[in-house]
Order: sequence, then structure tokens, then C-alpha cells
Amino acid sequence: MQGLHLEDYKNRHSLRSKAARGVWMIVWAVLFRPTPRGRLFMPWRAFLLRCFGAKLGRGANVLPSCRVWQPWRLTMGDHSCLSERVDCYNAAEIIIGAQAVVSQDAFLCTASHDIGSPIMELTTAPVVIGAQAWVCARAVVLPGVTVGEGAVVAAAAVVTKDVAPWAIVGGNPARVIGRRELRA
Repeated sequence: MQGLHLEDYKNRHSLRSKAARGVWMIVWAVLFRPTPRGRLFMPWRAFLLRCFGAKLGRGANVLPSCRVWQPWRLTMGDHSCLSERVDCYNAAEIIIGAQAVVSQDAFLCTASHDIGSPIMELTTAPVVIGAQAWVCARAVVLPGVTVGEGAVVAAAAVVTKDVAPWAIVGGNPARVIGRRELRA
């Protein structure tokens, strides 16, 4: 077994990125997180996220307890929503399509580690949630995954591979359990 040589590790996050995250965390804790839920403070939270580079569509709603690691790597379409306690660990881009919903306690993760590397090098890949999709409560979407348009990720599912449009997936690892059909 090879030894772990952390002296060879080079942090992939620049000093500028670390500083910006530090300032964002202060702004989040003091100005973003304490705001009450509801429509009155939606524009304020959107303003703060935009000040840090987030691209938010009209009516995009990020609830106050949602954690966004790097707002400058967040894109949300019109009328999309990140609900209570959603954790967006966006070391790479997270893109949420129009009218998509990510429910409470879900985890959108864009980073992992290369377990074949002696220093477990950081790896990143974007997460895309398609328009009209729904990521249910406590679901986990892992790096590099695209959840297709209109798809549903069931509660507590762990999504390791792309989800086809209008599919319903559940379980760990998530597998197709149905097809979403809209009533006329």
C-alpha cells in the first residue's frame, strides 16, 4: 500500500476564491440567513446572491436557510426554487432550470475525491437540474449528474447517473421507478 503524501497536495481553490467565500459566508450569516421566509424578502436574497455573481431568473426563490457554497457558480431559471436547508456544494456549476424545485434538505454536490490518487485529489463536475424537474426532500445528486426536464428524484434517493427527461427515480443508487405523465 502506498503512503499518503499530503505535502504533494495542491489546493485547487485559489486565494481569491477562498477570500470571496469567506466574505460570502459573512454576508450569508448576517444579511441572508436571518431574513424571514415569504415573498417580501425574496428580492433581497436574490440581490445578495447576484452581488456575488449568481445568475437568477425572474421569480427565482432561494429560501433563507439554503446554503450556497459559491454563488458565482449558481444559475437558476425563472420561477425555480431552492427550499429550506438545501445544500449546494458548488465547487463546479449548479444549473437549475425554469420552474424546477429542489426540496428541503436536498444535497447538490459537484465535488468528490479521486480515490485512486495517493492524495485523493479533488475532482469536480457540474450538476444540472432540468426545467420543471423536482428533486424531493433529502435527495442527493452527485457530481456530473444531469436530471432531465420534468424528471422527479424521489425523497432520499441518491442519484449517481443522469436521469432521463420525465423519468421518476428513487432508491440508493437511484433507479427508474416510473414515468411522469402530466394530466391535461
